[in-house]
Amino acid sequence: MTVTKTIILFVLAAVAEIGGAWLVWQGVREDKAWWWAALGVVALGAYGFIAALQPDANFGRVLAAYGGVFIVGSLIWGMIFDKFSPDRWDITGALIAMVGVSVIMFAPRPA
Repeated sequence: MTVTKTIILFVLAAVAEIGGAWLVWQGVREDKAWWWAALGVVALGAYGFIAALQPDANFGRVLAAYGGVFIVGSLIWGMIFDKFSPDRWDITGALIAMVGVSVIMFAPRPA
């Protein structure tokens, strides 16, 4: 259950952080209404709370691993919302990042 919980929390954190940053971007760079940026700030705050719910008690480990999740999530977000088309190097980098996430979060450690 811990692996499942970790994955679910990483996905929720990615949606909150990437979505929040995208909303701020839309409000500032794409001249959307001010409340787009305000919603983005709320979503970014939610990201912080979601990350704190991870079962692993080590902030540095969780945030380091989340960096890889953020890479993959950002590419997927761009594909869905901005019609971005990743090239083979984007995909290769994302796969490498996910290997790093897996090692950081799920490698066996002494008790």
